[in-house]
Amino acid sequence: MIEFFTQGGYAFFVWGAYGMVALLLIAEVIQLRAQYRALFVRLNRLNRMRQVDQNQ
Repeated sequence: MIEFFTQGGYAFFVWGAYGMVALLLIAEVIQLRAQYRALFVRLNRLNRMRQVDQNQ
């Protein structure tokens, strides 16, 4: 089992690579959520502006 975690002496690089991938995947999810929310805020604002224009 210890051989698995030491990765033949390359554990720092192997686990560092896994950590970097995990960090980037989490950052991607956070960024996509922010874009999703911003898009819907913008669409709602445009919809309200159109409704105001139609009522006038």
